[in-house]
Amino acid sequence: MNNRIIIDQELLSELQQQTEVFWPNPKLSSFKRSESEDIVEAEQRLARFAPYIKEVFPETRNTDGIIESPIINLSGMQQRLQTHYHTTIPGKLMLKCDNELPIAGSIKARGGIYEVLKLAETLALENGLIHETEDYSKMTGESFREFFSQYSIAVGSTGNLALSIGMMGAALGFKVTVHMSQDAKQWKKDLLREKGVNVVEHENDFSHAVEQGRNQCSKDPSCYFIDDENSRDLFMGYAVAALRLQKQFKQEDIEIDKEHPLIVYLPCGVGGGPGGVTYGLKHVFGDDVHCYFAEPVNSPCMLLGLSTGKHEEIAVQDIGLSNMTEADGLAVGRPSALAGRMVEKMLNGVYTVSDENLNKMLALLYDSESISLEPSALAGMLGPVQSRLRPHLESLSLTQKQLSRATHLVWATGGNLVPPSIMNGYIAKGRRLL
Repeated sequence: MNNRIIIDQELLSELQQQTEVFWPNPKLSSFKRSESEDIVEAEQRLARFAPYIKEVFPETRNTDGIIESPIINLSGMQQRLQTHYHTTIPGKLMLKCDNELPIAGSIKARGGIYEVLKLAETLALENGLIHETEDYSKMTGESFREFFSQYSIAVGSTGNLALSIGMMGAALGFKVTVHMSQDAKQWKKDLLREKGVNVVEHENDFSHAVEQGRNQCSKDPSCYFIDDENSRDLFMGYAVAALRLQKQFKQEDIEIDKEHPLIVYLPCGVGGGPGGVTYGLKHVFGDDVHCYFAEPVNSPCMLLGLSTGKHEEIAVQDIGLSNMTEADGLAVGRPSALAGRMVEKMLNGVYTVSDENLNKMLALLYDSESISLEPSALAGMLGPVQSRLRPHLESLSLTQKQLSRATHLVWATGGNLVPPSIMNGYIAKGRRLL
């Protein structure tokens, strides 16, 4: 191990033993509600593309081309969690169903699709093919597909980002190449190939796949690389979720304020998705929202990057971890260079979760609510029953009365595109572990 790594030795020991841990962020600072021009700009761009999306993806017609997911109450799951983990969850447990996001069926539909759309708009505007005030459904025309086919897009992914970029990129006419790590599920590779995406498989982890995608585009001026480790556009695409969530809470008459805090639990891989969402939530709700990241015990890259202050300069392999987990979307050894720095004063903390608990909670959720998620999407579900989180919230001056009025929002990051036979296997495995 690199001797220059400065980390609490007890925490290091627990991480190396693959114990479920909680790391409270000492840099957490007060953040007042404020409007972000970058988030507003991203929301406006998505609105411009809504007519195009509505035309090309029929599953978005009910929402007029807006790619969004519902929030639902989890009263049954709340009871099952309390019983199984022998604890109580004060307040109300809810699910943000990004597993139901149209087109790509995961949180990656937010950032990945947004960055592809921004690229398409930039190219079309620069070449005089469209104006911002026009109806963007004209991009469904064959002349636009022929134009975009002159350009290629490359990305490195464990699976879900590849699906979002591959599907939108191919629909517009771009030539898309996805570099997939060894953790990627076969069904995701097969689905991408069915959509006409070039899939390159690598016998290495996520960081290697990203590097290969970067190398491909460095040799081709017509190639655009979507960088999951550094992209601000991806980040802002995710952040738009906060503006949408604010509207949903108002529609459901759910108060979010000092006396009714919002506590959000976000599965974390490289960090761009949960980082962008956290960034957006803090701008919308300020100090009334409390965000926690959840990572697999074998892949705590963001916890490691933040706790050491080394960010992308450290990987889980540096402390002897394998980065092998059933949560393929979270199997990332090195954190984003961008995300950690963007949220290091906004994030409450990070906890880790075992594959066994992921599988158990997958079965508990299905049996209590008939909701099917992939294993990585369950990482957030441990948060409301994690024994060290409530004392941490209380240390931030949240009273028992405030916590009893809290909304616990677990962010479900994916699962809708999982083939039924594979999902049934996940559920059966989880039931065996209960």
